[in-house]
Amino acid sequence: MASKPAAPKGLAPGGRKLWADIVAKWDLRPDELRVLREAAREVDLIDKLEAVLNKGSLMIPGSMGQMVVHPMVTELRQHRATLAALLRQLKLPDADGGEAEKESRSTAARAAANARWATRGQSA
Repeated sequence: MASKPAAPKGLAPGGRKLWADIVAKWDLRPDELRVLREAAREVDLIDKLEAVLNKGSLMIPGSMGQMVVHPMVTELRQHRATLAALLRQLKLPDADGGEAEKESRSTAARAAANARWATRGQSA
């Protein structure tokens, strides 16, 4: 049995946990490990942004003294979206097998559609 890849150096606890949880359950190709590495770094960055935001307020004074939403809120939203996209890119199945089931249904539907289209060209 091959050993599991070690977490990249420099990851904080959140990123190391994501890495460990995923590599313990699945064997990933090198390209998937790269995506996982970036996802783990996103987790760490999100944790840092949340820590900064938690120390202050959601509202800060703007350029004219008006109260505006802290720019960190937007950054946090963008990094959460990036993390979600990276995790989707790994195409890991749901814990209950839902994703694998959806993918197999999708593959079966595509094969059926291709078969239908293939027979249409022959009858003409």
